[in-house]
Amino acid sequence: MDIEKVKGVALEAAREAGRLLRENLGRANAVEFKGEIDLVTEMDRKAEELIVWRLASAFPDHSIIAEEREGIERASPYRWIVDPLDGTTNYAHGYPVFCVSIAFEAEGQVILGVVYNPVLEETFLAEKGRGATLNGRPIHVSGTERLERSLLATGFPYDIRRTRDNNLNHFCNFALKAQAIRRAGSAALDLCYVGCGRFDGYWELRLKPWDVAAGSLIVEEAGGMVTAFDGGPFTIYSDNIVASNGRIHREMIQVLSGSP
Repeated sequence: MDIEKVKGVALEAAREAGRLLRENLGRANAVEFKGEIDLVTEMDRKAEELIVWRLASAFPDHSIIAEEREGIERASPYRWIVDPLDGTTNYAHGYPVFCVSIAFEAEGQVILGVVYNPVLEETFLAEKGRGATLNGRPIHVSGTERLERSLLATGFPYDIRRTRDNNLNHFCNFALKAQAIRRAGSAALDLCYVGCGRFDGYWELRLKPWDVAAGSLIVEEAGGMVTAFDGGPFTIYSDNIVASNGRIHREMIQVLSGSP
């Protein structure tokens, strides 16, 4: 596998889709509801079509899973994991916090992640074992040592109205322990911001592989830690995620467990 070709195609696809999204931000877009508060816009689908076409053209034997379409399954050890528009609700309201996320998996392991923020023109990139960068410059997680001095990020599940397991309890607990919490509306960007030190930690539940595949690798390659809520191993198919600079990780796990 030519990893340089993989990287080049991923970067090109993410940036092209991102430009399409940026050019149409704030314009009237057809919006559909997949659930009570779960949206999809015509731009989700157009960006996804563009990305999938780019990937399938360059690597016709690779599998592809993406948020808004049926997956393409091939007899291949390689798979692309695509979120064409992470932050759809923001985008639908003209709120400029969203991104494109593309990850590449080989033999079941994510080895490359690209997240592109077209509003700020920021490209986050991570390669397994080779570190993480922002616009070509190496990034590292923060040096914050204590939870009480930490800026955290989180989000809420789309079924928040129908279940008691909706993260509101954890939000309240962290609000009393951390310096502050932000809820920006894009899991992939939240993870990237942990990777570059803007956030010290992040947690969320019931995300999908395309939400976290690229971002979790970026955190790890920037020197951070990513686990499940109980501190156990994380996979992109896990039900929940905790990401941090590593220094506050134990405290975060304690809060999530309900420990004083």
